[in-house]
Amino acid sequence: MKIAIACDHGGFPLKELIAETARQLGHTVLDLGTDSSSPVDYPDYAEKVGRALQSGQAERGILLCGSGIGACIAANKMRGVYAGVCHDTYSAHQGVEHDDMNVLCLGARIIGPELAREIVTAFLSARFLGNDPGQERHARRVQKVRALEETL
Repeated sequence: MKIAIACDHGGFPLKELIAETARQLGHTVLDLGTDSSSPVDYPDYAEKVGRALQSGQAERGILLCGSGIGACIAANKMRGVYAGVCHDTYSAHQGVEHDDMNVLCLGARIIGPELAREIVTAFLSARFLGNDPGQERHARRVQKVRALEETL
């Protein structure tokens, strides 16, 4: 799978670890910056990941900022981007399985490197279950969420 990864300066300390984890899991990484700890604006990097998803350059994205929250808010403003802040493995895989989450947001000032690896692994290993027999309720709910985009 192609994974777009981006961060602001607050997320920069974890970015390479996250990219390497994705590569070790067999994924192709599209690194969209930033490339230093110099202050930058998180919405710019959330947009880069969102555009990569919208254009088909990437199938999923990972955003890092200090808390994960700013990047998540910015990403969710973009059509077709379904981002969630996850600081535990259950939310990371369940967000994909039940909610078709396609962007994982992490707070580099909240979690450490080993937990970050486990969360990324859970996110990238999960698949949406809504098309499986007996799991149609998830597809129905996701369709309702997507319909909200059309009313904006």
